[in-house]
Amino acid sequence: MGCRGGGIALHDVTWGSHAGAGPRGPYVLVSPRGSRPRRRAVREAAEGRRRCGESPGGGGRPLVSAHCPGHARSRNYVSESEVCKLESVPLDFGDYHPLKPITVTESKTKKMNRKGSTSSTSSSSSSSMMDPLSSVLDGTDPLSLFAAAADPVTTTATMDSTRKKRDKDDSSAVGNDFEPWSSKRGEILARYTTTEKLSINLYMGSEKGKATTAGSAVSEKVRTRLEELDDLEEGSQKELLNLTQQDYVNRIEELNQSLKDAWSSDQKVKALKIVIQCSKLLSDTTVIQFYPSKFVLITDILDTFGKLVYERILSMCVDNRVSLPDNFSPESVNDTAKETCLNWFFKIASIRELIPRFYVEAAILKCNKFLSKTGISECLPRLTSMIRGIGDPLVAVYARAYLCRVGMEVAPQLKESLNKNFFDFLLTFKQIHGDTVQNQLVVQCVEIPLYLTLYSPAIDWILQCIAYRAPEVLLTEMMERCKKLGNNALLLNSVMSAFRAEFIAARSMDFIGMIKECDESGFPKHLLFRSLGLNLALADPPENDRLQILNEAWKVITKLKNPQDYINCAEVWVEYTCRHFTKREVNTVLADVIKHMTPDRAFEDAYPQLQSIIQKVITYIYDFSLLFSVEKFLPFLDMFQKESVRVEVCKCIMESFIKHQQESTKDPVILNALLHICKTMHDSVNALTLEDEKRMLAALINGFIKMVSFGRDFEQQLSFYVEARSMFCNLEPVLVQLIHSVNQLAMETKKVMKGNHSRKTAAFVRACVAFCFITIPSLSSIFTRLNLYLHSGQVALANQCLSQADAFFKAAVSLVPEVPKMISVDGKMRPSDAFLLEFLCNFFSTLLVVPDHPEQGVLFLVRGLLNVIQDYTWEDNSDDKVRIYTNVLHLLSAMTQEAYIYHVDKVDSNDTLYGGDSKFLAEINKLCETVIAQILDHLKALGKEETLKRQSQLALYFFNTILAHGDLRNNKLNQLSVNLWNLAQKHGFADTKTMVKTLEYIKRQSKQPEMSHFTDLALRLPLQSRT
Repeated sequence: MGCRGGGIALHDVTWGSHAGAGPRGPYVLVSPRGSRPRRRAVREAAEGRRRCGESPGGGGRPLVSAHCPGHARSRNYVSESEVCKLESVPLDFGDYHPLKPITVTESKTKKMNRKGSTSSTSSSSSSSMMDPLSSVLDGTDPLSLFAAAADPVTTTATMDSTRKKRDKDDSSAVGNDFEPWSSKRGEILARYTTTEKLSINLYMGSEKGKATTAGSAVSEKVRTRLEELDDLEEGSQKELLNLTQQDYVNRIEELNQSLKDAWSSDQKVKALKIVIQCSKLLSDTTVIQFYPSKFVLITDILDTFGKLVYERILSMCVDNRVSLPDNFSPESVNDTAKETCLNWFFKIASIRELIPRFYVEAAILKCNKFLSKTGISECLPRLTSMIRGIGDPLVAVYARAYLCRVGMEVAPQLKESLNKNFFDFLLTFKQIHGDTVQNQLVVQCVEIPLYLTLYSPAIDWILQCIAYRAPEVLLTEMMERCKKLGNNALLLNSVMSAFRAEFIAARSMDFIGMIKECDESGFPKHLLFRSLGLNLALADPPENDRLQILNEAWKVITKLKNPQDYINCAEVWVEYTCRHFTKREVNTVLADVIKHMTPDRAFEDAYPQLQSIIQKVITYIYDFSLLFSVEKFLPFLDMFQKESVRVEVCKCIMESFIKHQQESTKDPVILNALLHICKTMHDSVNALTLEDEKRMLAALINGFIKMVSFGRDFEQQLSFYVEARSMFCNLEPVLVQLIHSVNQLAMETKKVMKGNHSRKTAAFVRACVAFCFITIPSLSSIFTRLNLYLHSGQVALANQCLSQADAFFKAAVSLVPEVPKMISVDGKMRPSDAFLLEFLCNFFSTLLVVPDHPEQGVLFLVRGLLNVIQDYTWEDNSDDKVRIYTNVLHLLSAMTQEAYIYHVDKVDSNDTLYGGDSKFLAEINKLCETVIAQILDHLKALGKEETLKRQSQLALYFFNTILAHGDLRNNKLNQLSVNLWNLAQKHGFADTKTMVKTLEYIKRQSKQPEMSHFTDLALRLPLQSRT
């Protein structure tokens, strides 16, 4: 048997040589053939042998010729399986369960080698295993304690952690159900903006008084600090004009950073000056519509200052590195800390202007805890009264909001000051409509409705603080007081924003009556209805009032001319409609939205609100047959004309479908609508689309495909898959899913027919196979194609489509040479050898049961694959080619057995077709000989010094293969195994432990009757030391 071109000498394999091959070569599916012609061909061959006086088996299984070492041993798979089974031993677990906590009772003896210590023995139980060393130390490590005592950084870190814990405990004085100020901050900054030019006064630090000698008197130091404070008020500042809003924000942030820098550099007076200067900015209302945002920015600085002062005084209370407990009393504070605290309050009391004095004192209100138990409760009423001196009602209400905010942080139990602040505000409420305010608005060209909205954040916060865990009686009293005021729309809106949703919902009709009585010229009514709708989305009104509430609200909403005002209200009330009404009312609301938003393409400015409406509709109507029966739902989707927004909406709908659809569907309404939605997502994919986005879209479309089922109507199911393939051809994961789904459909057909296909089902299964065969080449990933060819070939084989299975396997063999050396895995380039090795091993397992074609040579697929492997260009430092050849030997060994280890139902494999024919076995042995020669050549090539370790590993690997699959009664094969054993150990690279275990295994096996020849083998296998 000669060699051709240095490759393995195999029979020529011409893929398209049999009938049916066309211009596509291996990609042409030939006409279906069953296993009957193959059996007939085998019978005819056997009959011819009988006429010549030969036995069907060719005289039994022959020994391999003397020059051929490739002889496989006979296997009895059933008996081997029985031997390999683990012995079952009955166990009494009692109360034991692996998920139960383990209770360990241990006896510990403490021996302390210290003077005066005694030995003691104690018994203890714990729920988990304890560390005996840790238990001896009682949880304390003396070395760590000494290190901590010596290291001030560690001490500081401990204090910081204690301080963080205390801050956390303080903030948790109010529960998680209280919405913090931090959650409102961003909304206020985004809502209250301006294009007007702003101004700011910046402190220009004075240098005088900074240099003092060590011997300066205390009185001199105090006088210097007072001069520094006066310096600020005497004009040491610089006014910056014509700042944009962003410039203004940047300057404020610079001041905040300057405050921190001054504090860290121990310039406490400078820090106080910065805070005073910032507080003064809150008296400026020249750009009134920006005031709420300015308040947020300035109070951030005040909060920073208050925290710095509190932590400074707290750090002075640490004695012997032990900080104050969380609920400390003033008696436990040392005199130094108290004096420093009083000093800060005296400094603040000397500030001349009311607004900065109020804000700075409020910022350090928490420091009263160091002075007396009643300090905070005494200061809050005084600060509340101070606010009465602020003339501008807008400035005053935000001062009250800040005081309530600080009060809730340091003493949430003191509700009286909160109520007092609100009642004081009600007394001055009429100032809002006074001449002074009106003149100011005329100068700034601000309308009353816009002006009133500036009050909302402050009043909302005050009312939220009051309403938090407040009794119903107090809330009712607040509501009645608001009723008595004229033009109370502003207050009404804040009450609905701040009070509990259940309280508002239960009195919905009362609030609607109050909204009707409000003056439209002041606070817009649609904002009031929006606030009411927000509450009704969280709590349900009385059942009898629900329809009337919707009618009353929608009468006002539908009359709104401004599309933005309309959609802001409609967005909120859609949720109420979906919660409490049927698809008829939802359809009416959607129709009204379409009517208002379509003229002049108003919907283009309202995409966020329209998206919100869709989200709410599919949240409450997740039965998609009901959803798509809403007549105006799909026309509503048509308003999303911007592609990016339309795709986001489609993704939202598909996520809801996948989440809520419990059962598969074949509803034509659902299928058509969702196909259209999936098509929209698919068509958005272009060259710039990110891979993550493609994966997400493909996952959503695949989720939809998996939920479609036409039951036993398999032809309709296949038609759906064909249509889906034409629609989603740009998303490779979808095509892969369709191939898997069609393969599954073929297997379901086999299951229904119990493997006995009729003419009709056989034709259907071939159609499924054809679908896969023409779809796989369109995929770009080569390993995806290889695996799908293999998988689809297995499905074809299981359905007795032998020609089609051959075509898949030929296509896979033809594709192997195209495998690149490097492939992309999770965005990184990796060698492909390991993936190719894994695929080929799976392929060999399938080839065992694939019957030979009557018109092709023996094992034509195996020969073709070996030719491809031989011609493939492998990496120089790779041994995968030899590992593949070794796996081929496993396959060939299995093919020589009288009965194969597994079969495909109703498909005759080669063990049945050839019946152990001697010529067939001779062909296998020739292949074994050739493959072994290739392996030995490779081992010889690894004889260089730098590759000896690889040679050792491969020699042992090949030895194990021969041990498992070869018939070692053959002398040459036996000698080959001994040579491989010696080669593995020759240069000291073999793992001694592995060699010992292998030899032990051989000795154990030799005790079995059919393995007695292993005894002689074991004697011929020496163990060499690594030296």
